This record gives sequence, C-alpha cells and structure tokens, in this order.
Amino acid sequence: MSEGTHSNPNPPNWSSRLRALGGNKPALFIAALGVAVLSAGLLMQVFRADDVAAEREGSRSSDGAGKARVSGSQQMAQVGDQVITYDAVAKECVKRYGEEVLEKLINRTIIQQACLKRGVSVTTVEVKQEVQTIAQKFKLDPTTWYQMLQAERNLSPLQYQRDIIWPMLALRKLAGDNIVITDEDRTKAFERDYGPRVEAKMIMLDNLRRAEEVWHRATQKKEDFSRLAREFSIEPTSRALGGDIPPIRMHIGSQEVIKQAFKLQVGETSGIIQAGPGRYVILLCEGFTERVASYKEVSELIEKHLMDEKRQEAVSKVFEEIKKEIRVDNYVTNLSSGGVRQASGTSTGNFKAGGKVVPTNDTSRQPASRTSGGRSPAPR
Repeated sequence: MSEGTHSNPNPPNWSSRLRALGGNKPALFIAALGVAVLSAGLLMQVFRADDVAAEREGSRSSDGAGKARVSGSQQMAQVGDQVITYDAVAKECVKRYGEEVLEKLINRTIIQQACLKRGVSVTTVEVKQEVQTIAQKFKLDPTTWYQMLQAERNLSPLQYQRDIIWPMLALRKLAGDNIVITDEDRTKAFERDYGPRVEAKMIMLDNLRRAEEVWHRATQKKEDFSRLAREFSIEPTSRALGGDIPPIRMHIGSQEVIKQAFKLQVGETSGIIQAGPGRYVILLCEGFTERVASYKEVSELIEKHLMDEKRQEAVSKVFEEIKKEIRVDNYVTNLSSGGVRQASGTSTGNFKAGGKVVPTNDTSRQPASRTSGGRSPAPR
C-alpha cells in the first residue's frame, strides 16, 4: 500500500472483519496499538533522525538559497478585503495546541539524542518487518493492516511507521534484552488471566460518611443496590449501568478490593472497602466464574504475554531514564526537568535561557525528578 493511498468513501467495517477472523479481535487490535504506543504515552511524534533531516531539507526552496517556503506574511486566506496570514494561523495553533505539540517534539528529540549517544539505529527494513510481524498476528497482510489503521485510528502508513513503530523499536534497543521471568510472575499471570473471577456490582463514593449511609441502605434492601449505584456512585461507567462492573480478577486493581471480593459469598454485600485515598467501595457479590484452563494448556501463551509485559516495562523504564539524562527547559510551560546544563569548560558557568543569563549552579532552579511527579520552573 502506498503512502498516498486515498481513503475509501465507504470504508469496510473492520470490527466486523476482525470478529470474522475469530475471537475478540477488536479488543486485541486496540491492545496491540496500546502496546505499540507505549505506556510512556508521549511518543506519537517521534521521527528518525534522517526523517528530520529530510523535513528540514524539504522546508528549503528549490533554488538552494535556504529561503523558507512558507513565510510569516504568506496569505493563507482572504475574507473580503481582510487577509489571514500564516503568522495568524500559527499563533492560533500555538495558543490551542502549543503545549501538547511542544511536549511531543521534546520527546522526539530526547529519543533521537539517546540513540545517537548510544549508537543505536533502526533501519527502514526493521520498521517494515515489525509492521509485517504485527499484521501477521491478526492473519492480515500489511496492506490490509494499514487500511485498518487508517479507518480505525486515522493513521497513515508513514505516520504509523515513524510515530509508533520506530520509537517502539528504538526504545527496545535502548532497553536491551535482559528480561527475567520468575515462577511467581507465571503464577500471578495464570491467576490473573485464567483463574476464577468475582462477578459483582459496585458503588464507589468519595466521602466516608456518605459511604456509611449508603452501605446501611444497601444491606437493608439488596434489591435497591442498582438504584443506589445510579443515585450515589461517583464512578460514571458503572453508575450508568446500575453498578455493573467487569468481573474482578486477581492481581489487577486495588489489592484490598480484590481481597475482600474473593471473601464474599453469593448475594453478600461487602463492608466499606477503602480502595485508595478518598475512595470507598461497596460490593454486592453476584457469583464466581470458573477457571478457564489448566496451566499446561496455556503455558506458552503466558510465557509470551509475560515477555511482552516485561519488555514493555523495560521500555518505559529506559524512556524515564533517558528523560533524566538531558536538561529540558520548556519556556511555554515554564517547567524544567532532567540533567543540569553547564557552560562549556566550567562546573559553575552560566547559560542563556529566554534572553536572560542564568547561573547553572543556582540550586533554586534545579529540576525536580519527573518520576516523583514534580518539576521545577524553567529558568527564564
């Protein structure tokens, strides 16, 4: 499929086509994309270094003089006698989307610099091979897979290759292949994915006193549980469904909720369970599902899923690490993160930021670690 393929005015129903292939393939399709996008969640605009060079080259005029094709005063539209210029459109775009786009550009540059520093490269052949491997998992050829991405996610083949597949492969190489799977990992994965589950309704509240009031009413008249969920629960999805939630699995979500859920008898209402800070849960047990397979039957699948999960954890970890290695001063959000920038040849130099000279040894401006959730103001 070429990168310039036009969209079909009557696109096929890909969800139906996936179901025809067998199993819950729409869910697997979304899951595959989720893995590809990465838990870092900030990699949708990462380009290869040669892509960036090509873009820069493409931004020059054909006469080779280095003149930009688009100038700030270029007319983008004319309404009556009023002209709308490129600068006006750019200013509006920055106002609406600037922070998001800048964050993506920052992360693009972080990964590029890490790859250059560590001698990591990802070839076009590797990218195309990975696309083919992913498509084959769904028994599709790459062309059909690209068509599905275009229809379901509005991703062109070029966007998919450079914005999702390349960063995924680059971070995998940066993370390395040192992945260890323990017997405890295997046991938990089996219990989580194939073990029994609790079928229940739930009411979630953010106030203990209100939770106590609702609990008393729920235990007095169990048939009112759904009505109470619709009236009082703060969790929007289950609230709209009268408290219905997906079956509770081992090792996913609040461990206290899981622990109490598996203690319940059918038809029993739980006590008030603290699921987290300011979150109180009341459960009504409606039944239990059976274990769906023996470990021997699914051992190969478990091993594969664990390998994918461990690799994803390693990728997320290395991304957090490389973000710490380089100083980033974001003058739009006024936040800084990462390593400390120093003037060349000195340990206590100055650097110019936002038109002002700022001492690099000014500890009041050192960045907070992103992993702790904090950032310091960027020097202006």
